[in-house]
Amino acid sequence: MTTSTPSDTLSAPSAAAGAAAARAVDLSKVYGQGETKVVALDSVTVDFRRGQFTAIMGPSGSGKSTLMHCMAGLDSFSSGSAWIGETELSSLKDKRLTRLRRDKIGFIFQAFNLLPTLTALENITLPMDIAGRKPDREWLEKVVETVGLAGRLGHRPNQLSGGQQQRVAVARALAARPEIIFGDEPTGNLDSRAGAEVLGFLRNSVRELGRTVVMVTHDPVAASYADRVVFLADGRIVDDMADPTAEGVLDRMKAFDARGRTS
Repeated sequence: MTTSTPSDTLSAPSAAAGAAAARAVDLSKVYGQGETKVVALDSVTVDFRRGQFTAIMGPSGSGKSTLMHCMAGLDSFSSGSAWIGETELSSLKDKRLTRLRRDKIGFIFQAFNLLPTLTALENITLPMDIAGRKPDREWLEKVVETVGLAGRLGHRPNQLSGGQQQRVAVARALAARPEIIFGDEPTGNLDSRAGAEVLGFLRNSVRELGRTVVMVTHDPVAASYADRVVFLADGRIVDDMADPTAEGVLDRMKAFDARGRTS
């Protein structure tokens, strides 16, 4: 196998409008063997376009978090391929994969994962500090303004509300200017008001900052903030909805539930 140079491995993807920020081709994830075999992902092919906010939905155990983790380089997959821009993940060794996650991908999880001894600003810039990179001050100021944290940067996490802490996590994901941001139930620990604020900031990061966001959620209201919803069931993509509404998403989920009970 030919060894790629760093510039080849992390090559810049096409800037064409609508190009895929991430994509999967026949992606499968299988746990166990024989009678204990579980197919978490079953030959999934999907792309997430640049400058778009996509929600991934499905019943519990449908494979939605597994899909996100495999496409974000957080988990291995059994077969198929997963790409970030023009970089295929299975071709990367651990060090290169770590570098790609650090430089190209932002992460937001249900747990805020903030360090309690650091201020909001220090938490936001921590990944870049660890990497020995200086933040782009103009971009950082724009991110902080977008998420509404300008007056709270000197506060530590215990001085912030849950919604403010998650906004810090959102800003941290955006600060390094990643090509794509993955969120796994990012509003799951928030009340409805704080959740709406964070979802609004994610939507603004797409519309005003040109980012790409892929979010796993079980909440039809959260999904309605997205430009597109991809539905999974039994490890397969079963539907795709553009311009979703909460009512439309809920109706689609009910239809899947009814189909599952009668199958």
